[in-house]
Amino acid sequence: MNNQALHPHHFEIQVEVDAPPVEVFDFLDDHRPLSAHMTEPSWQMAGFTMTIGINQKQGRALGFRITLSGRILGLALEVEEVVTKYDPPRAKTWETVGSPRLLVVGPYAMGFVLTSRQKGGSHLCVSIDYSLPRKGAFHLLGRLLGKLYARWRANRMARDAMLHFNATHGQPR
Repeated sequence: MNNQALHPHHFEIQVEVDAPPVEVFDFLDDHRPLSAHMTEPSWQMAGFTMTIGINQKQGRALGFRITLSGRILGLALEVEEVVTKYDPPRAKTWETVGSPRLLVVGPYAMGFVLTSRQKGGSHLCVSIDYSLPRKGAFHLLGRLLGKLYARWRANRMARDAMLHFNATHGQPR
């Protein structure tokens, strides 16, 4: 991804997953478990949660839209994403649309790319390209915590895939 003209900040993680790309893609293609960490209280979410709005296709199509909304410290947070690249079982990308109301990141594009390994399994690259919030205190929060949040989102997706598939073959690497 890494479109610096739109989103100047970038983070990616690359991991090996003990399953073929078609299985890993199928797992990562479902936004319900993929976004489940946003619905659970955590320090990365400041102890608050988001509600996921999803249609019957569950994110498995080009143009699919997903919404996340919630409140934190009395502030309404909301983001709408749309799937902009859908190439099973190789790649998927989704981007924010409109003006997301988030604390530490502004508009972003996130996705993953899968390639087959020669000895079986998959090489997974998860990346996020993001901008900082544009307004006052949120911009400052973004400068302080945006990179940490982006790293958490990408690492969480990669970790979830590794735990899901590698658990049957030993510890995650």
